[in-house]
Formats: sequence, C-alpha cells, structure tokens
Amino acid sequence: MIILGIDPGSRSAGYGLIEVQARKLTYLASGTLKFDHIKEFMPRLGEVYRDAEMLLTKYRPDEIALESLIYVKNVSSLAKLSQARGAMLAAFCQTHAEKIFEYSPNLIKSSVTGHGHASKEGMEKTLKMILGSELQFKSNDESDALGVAVCHALNHGRPQIKSSSKTRKLRDIALRK
Repeated sequence: MIILGIDPGSRSAGYGLIEVQARKLTYLASGTLKFDHIKEFMPRLGEVYRDAEMLLTKYRPDEIALESLIYVKNVSSLAKLSQARGAMLAAFCQTHAEKIFEYSPNLIKSSVTGHGHASKEGMEKTLKMILGSELQFKSNDESDALGVAVCHALNHGRPQIKSSSKTRKLRDIALRK
C-alpha cells in the first residue's frame, strides 16, 4: 500500500510517500509544494488544487493522510490554512473520498517518536531511523508530511492509541525491517 502524507499550508505544503509491505515501511518520495510565488490568495488556491491533483497523478497513492488543523492565534492565518486544506481535499476527494484520513499533530509526534511534544529535530532523527539514514529533508514541511504518512501506517485500522507503551510497541514494529 502506498500512503501519501500531507502537511497542508497556504504558502507551502509538504508531501511524503511511503510504501507499506507487511511490517516494512519504505521511503518513496517527498518534497515541498510552493505556492507563495502567487501573491493573490484566491488564484493561489487554484494552484493548491492543481498541485494536489498532480500528486495523485504522479504517485497514485492508495491512501492519503493529512495533519489536522492546529490552533493558531491569528484567525486570518487559520482561515487561509483552512481554505488551502479544503482545496487539497477537494482534489483528493475526486478519487480518494473514502481513503482520506487525518491525524492531530500530537498523535503524529507520539506515533513516530513516542513523545507527543517531540521537537522537529527529534521527528527527523526518528524518521531517518525508520525510513533510512540517507534521507535529507529540505524543509520542515517535508519531514512533517513523512511523519503524517508514518503515523497513518502505524495507526490505520487501530483504535486511537493513548498509551505511550502501546505507541512505542507500534514504532518498534516499524523499525524492525
């Protein structure tokens, strides 16, 4: 199964693809989609939609996982993030309506590192342990998106995990290659 992880944004968005076979997670691709070259917000949403469609066409994922909305102090920023996320979801729903999942930032960090408030550096280090030490992240959006994909691989089809010992057990299974 191929999982596309998305860290949505209105100026840039990260994407990460992994393949899951039995208990093995394999890195396929990752990167950052940039939208901030378009100054006006509404035309930027069209670019967000087209780039989301391009990811589907290029990589043909089986399932898509997104980071859920986070609390931000600036309401205007939250509105723009929500609209950009909506443009992505509109593109994804054309072909994957029943195969889109979302995870909170704390669950993503907890699933990947075992700690729900892990740092960016901690996430990247653990992702390299799971997916390969040769990974070089060009942006936080990229590593965050891979974290979303790994979180989905570890949690899909399971009840929400609350216990850190269960979380560690799932992460340890993923680390055994």
